[in-house]
Amino acid sequence: MKVTVEVDCTPVEARSFLGLPDVTALNDHMMAEMQKRMDANMAALAPDELMKTWMSVGMGAQEQFRKLMTAATTSAMGGSKTK
Repeated sequence: MKVTVEVDCTPVEARSFLGLPDVTALNDHMMAEMQKRMDANMAALAPDELMKTWMSVGMGAQEQFRKLMTAATTSAMGGSKTK
């Protein structure tokens, strides 16, 4: 035998019916705090600062790649350095 019960109620009504606490105030507080933190982080991600960070990493990576290629070509030529 199979019995299906369909309950049509809101989440607030369901929590109340099941005896669960009302967490609306806690949820509102958490959402406000998350919004403040997101706003603070977005301010820290200013486009000009982000580009400076990316460029400094990019230039360092370019220099490391150039050194690697120089070392590879120097060793392939038998160790003699040419300028």
